[in-house]
Amino acid sequence: NCVMLDSAAITIGDDVMLGPDVHIYTVDHPRAAIARKAGGCIAKPVIIADGVWIGGGVKILPGVTIGENAIIGANVVVTKDVAADSRFFG
Repeated sequence: NCVMLDSAAITIGDDVMLGPDVHIYTVDHPRAAIARKAGGCIAKPVIIADGVWIGGGVKILPGVTIGENAIIGANVVVTKDVAADSRFFG
């Protein structure tokens, strides 16, 4: 049940583990209502480095980089970069 919405590049390194139901999004939409109604969208790449573990149900938003050997806890929404060798549990 993983979803990878890839209007921009999604880079996944070696030895990465994805739990069930992980979603990786590269597409975003403008915050201004007029621009959204006009159909505008933005695509930003997602980078997941080597050795990362991503728990079940995690959502990774556009433009995020997850550093080497980081661990992302289950059901977390990742909105900004995660440093290498860190643990992120929301």
